[in-house]
Amino acid sequence: MSYAIRRLTGADADAYRLVRLEALRDHPESYGSSAKSFAQTGRADNAALLDRMAFFGAFADGQLGGIVAFGQTEGERQKHIGWVYQVYVAPRLRGTGAALALMEAVVDHARGHVLQLHLGVGAHNAPAIRLYEKAGFQIYGTEPRSLYVNGRYIDEHMMVRFLDEAPGKTEHD
Repeated sequence: MSYAIRRLTGADADAYRLVRLEALRDHPESYGSSAKSFAQTGRADNAALLDRMAFFGAFADGQLGGIVAFGQTEGERQKHIGWVYQVYVAPRLRGTGAALALMEAVVDHARGHVLQLHLGVGAHNAPAIRLYEKAGFQIYGTEPRSLYVNGRYIDEHMMVRFLDEAPGKTEHD
C-alpha cells in the first residue's frame, strides 16, 4: 500500500478527530488522554491545535491513517528541547513503513527548532520501542507508574534523540 506524508492543518480537523479517537479507544494504555475526554473537544479546538502545533499525517487512498505531533518546550533554559506526541498508525498502514516515515517527518521538522527530541512510550510496547530505536531514539530512563489505565499502572520509558549528533551516539561514547 502506498502512502503520503504531509503536515496537517486546521482543515484536517475532522480526519484528525477520527484517527485520534481510534488511537485512544483501541490503545488506551498508550496515551495520557482518554477517548471519553477527547470526544468532548470540538472541531474548532482540534483545528486550533493542528494550526498551533506541528502535526504530520500519513494518508493512504485519500484517508488519514497515521499521526504524529511535535511540541517545543517553552522557557528560556529549555527551548532546545522538543517533544514527540500522539504517535499512531492505523492497522491498515502498519508494516508499510508509514510509521517510520512519520517519525522522519517530525524529526526533519524538529531540526529547524530544537537540538533534542524526547518522547515517552509504555515499557510494555515493544513494537513502538523498536520503531523509536530505528528512528534514532534511545531509552534514558523509566518513569514508574506513569499512567493508571483500566485498573493497572503503566511504566513509561523516556527516550531521546540528539539532533546535533549521529543517531545512537551519546556524550558517553
